[in-house]
Amino acid sequence: MDKVIIADNLSLAYSDNETIINKANFSIDSGSFVFITGASGSGKSTLLKSLYGALKPIEGSLVVGGVELRGVSSSKLSFLRKHLGIVFQDYKLVKEWTIEKNIMLPLIINGYEKAVTQNQVDSLLKHVKLQHQIGKYPQELSGGEQQRVAMARALAHNPILILADEPTGNLDDYSSQLIWNLLEGANEQLKTTVIVVTHHIPENMTVRYKHYHIESGDIREVL
Repeated sequence: MDKVIIADNLSLAYSDNETIINKANFSIDSGSFVFITGASGSGKSTLLKSLYGALKPIEGSLVVGGVELRGVSSSKLSFLRKHLGIVFQDYKLVKEWTIEKNIMLPLIINGYEKAVTQNQVDSLLKHVKLQHQIGKYPQELSGGEQQRVAMARALAHNPILILADEPTGNLDDYSSQLIWNLLEGANEQLKTTVIVVTHHIPENMTVRYKHYHIESGDIREVL
């Protein structure tokens, strides 16, 4: 099976005197569903940032989607990000744009035709149960609804890899379950690789998943 992520002696840090992830070795198969857990401050979000190039390795190698991220050029990083879907805990929606335009963003970046873009957005709004909110702006929605928009945006361009940082951390039960269903559906039906940073793995997951835990800078698979 192809590896979508390969880390070899990977070390991550924000400053020279504080290494967050220390000489980690792991790989993630294409099409897998992976949870990453750890205590607050253990480096979960730090690791996730490195996977989309927001934090560069200080040592070792990190290959994501065939792109080596240590010393990566801006053009190669832009190319990689066109194939990623990212779900942030604080949504990161553009408040001046309607929810439809927010979902369109990765489709516009990837050069989709206007008709295809509109059809995809209409389909996704139904998928996340927000077709009744067409024309609304993010600040007019609840937190759960905003995260569902962010989820639709992450799925819009059929990415090879979805990275989700505590995607249901602050959500109501209905929105949380909807987010998990969407992530599981993307993994099962589209064979999208899904990596979720979380404090708590839901008990009712239906997909097979791998679990990695971070402690004291070390990343270990939980068997």
